[in-house]
Amino acid sequence: MKIGILGCGVMAETFADTLRQMGEAECCAAASRTLKRAEEFAGKYGFKKAYGSYEELCADPEVELIYIATPHSSHFDNMKLCIRHKKPVLCEKSFTVNAREAEQIREYAEQEQVFVAEAIWTRYMPSRNMIQEIIDSGIIGDISVLTANLSYPISHKERIMRPELAGGALLDIGVYGVNFAMMHFGTDIERIESSVRMTDTGVDAMESITIFFRGGRMAVLTHDIYSRSDRKGIFYGEKGYIIVENINNPQSISVYDTEDRLVRRMDVPKQISGYEYEVLECIDAVRSGEKESTSMPLSDTIKVMEIMDQLRGQWGLVYPRERETQK
Repeated sequence: MKIGILGCGVMAETFADTLRQMGEAECCAAASRTLKRAEEFAGKYGFKKAYGSYEELCADPEVELIYIATPHSSHFDNMKLCIRHKKPVLCEKSFTVNAREAEQIREYAEQEQVFVAEAIWTRYMPSRNMIQEIIDSGIIGDISVLTANLSYPISHKERIMRPELAGGALLDIGVYGVNFAMMHFGTDIERIESSVRMTDTGVDAMESITIFFRGGRMAVLTHDIYSRSDRKGIFYGEKGYIIVENINNPQSISVYDTEDRLVRRMDVPKQISGYEYEVLECIDAVRSGEKESTSMPLSDTIKVMEIMDQLRGQWGLVYPRERETQK
């Protein structure tokens, strides 16, 4: 399938490098806000065409699927542009700035009958089912709590610190913790509590989130933009615990008993980068005429956005874009 990339930043580079190693995908076209950047990117990763505007990419009749790799604050407008041109979309996380925008994208995609999916790569990886199978096996009995953390020293990045780019820890890395909890504990949430420390620029720098699920389970998530955490996800059960190495791109799953003895370990399959799984699913879905992803349906995307809206509401974090649209 001929794939175009909208936005030529760091995230797009990893994605493009993955594409060129896949037999199922073709690096067709790349677009940036400047033609020079698009040409440099296209030359580096083997794209046949380079465009200095997003409109030109969307108007290219050869492009069959567009991957959006721009800042969160641009996703809504970028997706609307793609949908208007009837181009299937795989949009990087966070899908939009808030749930209202996500719902509008779903409505527009349904109206135009265009495939749209969020590129939260952990949803598509084999590790997701591997983890769930171990949980469902009952090897550690009834599970009451999961903890997950994801922190990187990324406060130097402009997109993280600027409110107008919908910056902060939550939409950039916290989205992985929220998805991790939802993938394995579901969406039947009773209440959410949180604590936050803000940056001088007015976005969230570090947070602790506790999600209480009906039925008694609890998820405790932490994220911050100053330090490097161990990125572990841990499930606590009556007969032991399960450790997932790196919730952002799981590498292994280990099971321990109540005496801390390792009783089982599973490594995830070898991969190009991990991005290939979302690409493959989207290719299959588009070719089959599907309008949503099975691994990340838009209802789940909107639910995640609603949770993050609720958290930002607790913190009093409103992005400039939201203030403008409320006028």
